[in-house]
Amino acid sequence: MADDPERGQPHPLRRRFKSYIFSPYTYAIALGLIGGGLFAWFGAPLAWLLGAMTFTTVAAIGGVNVRVHDRLRTVMIIVLGVMLGSTFRPELVHQIPGWGVATILTLLVLVVMTVIAFGFLRLVGRHDPITAYFSSTPGGVNSMVIVGEEAGGNVRTISLTHAVRILIVVSVVPFYFRVAQGIHVPAQPAGAASVIGYGGLEALILIGCGVIGFPLGKLLRLPTPSLLGPTIVSAAAHMTGLSHVPPPVEFIALAQVVIGAAIGSRFAGVTFGEIWKTALSAAGSALVMIGLVALIAPLAAELAGVSSAAMFLALVPGGLAEMALIALSLGVDTAFVSTMHILRIAFVIGVAPIAFKLWENRSARRG
Repeated sequence: MADDPERGQPHPLRRRFKSYIFSPYTYAIALGLIGGGLFAWFGAPLAWLLGAMTFTTVAAIGGVNVRVHDRLRTVMIIVLGVMLGSTFRPELVHQIPGWGVATILTLLVLVVMTVIAFGFLRLVGRHDPITAYFSSTPGGVNSMVIVGEEAGGNVRTISLTHAVRILIVVSVVPFYFRVAQGIHVPAQPAGAASVIGYGGLEALILIGCGVIGFPLGKLLRLPTPSLLGPTIVSAAAHMTGLSHVPPPVEFIALAQVVIGAAIGSRFAGVTFGEIWKTALSAAGSALVMIGLVALIAPLAAELAGVSSAAMFLALVPGGLAEMALIALSLGVDTAFVSTMHILRIAFVIGVAPIAFKLWENRSARRG
């Protein structure tokens, strides 16, 4: 590929090639693959997710411009949605009606966690009431940032607090299972198969779940349509017996790398010196939430009739995609965990802004 002789500049295709190679998107994925590979080599739990997240977070805070392309992240979220749907089996039709107690407990714990996190951020973090409120809701990150900014909160603090919460939860939960529960968290699910062994029809069905599910999720205006739409369509395909194949191990690893890199990329453009106070208070509130869940989960599991590990993952305030990946890796009632987190996010998005308005109006009447 020759250079442009008239201008003495590199050929346009060469410039474009260089722009891709040395772009923030390439740095993020490269760091994610390196970090995930190293963590897998050392035998870390959920290695590809934690390794990618750790390396990109350190690089971002260190000043490296890293970023995960929105389209790539959307594609991986769609893939994850299809994988989540594959955990819904025909026998779940008889189990889902029994999840009522678990749903009530999940929402009650959600309210308790929000109140405790709000008090922690007010007293320890010294956040103003609006910022503390929208920073304390464990779920619906994008919605809470948007509504919090409209309400007059500090949008930078709100977004950073949620980013740190997810970072802490994803980092702590795998080691909690390994150390406190004695449960081995593998890098990949034990029942996952290689995509090489898939038949043409099975692959087409899974691809169709993603192609149909994403626009369906947008049409239905679901929260996180790229995840929930494919999950619903894939669940329908697997519960009706149309598909039986397990998630392909290669796509699970790639999804972990992309999602982990996306978590770390949220810290691009900020230094630790700028955010350390916010990070400390956010980390403290996240650890308090995890501690609360660790205490409540065994009793809640007994009341709900599910395993303690499944109840812990259902209650812990991590992101839906991240907790679903951990559930997939553990092989722990992924359908149940995903359903509880979907309900949690829907509850936060639907109720938190309304509760804030009621609180604001009551405060205004009191002067």
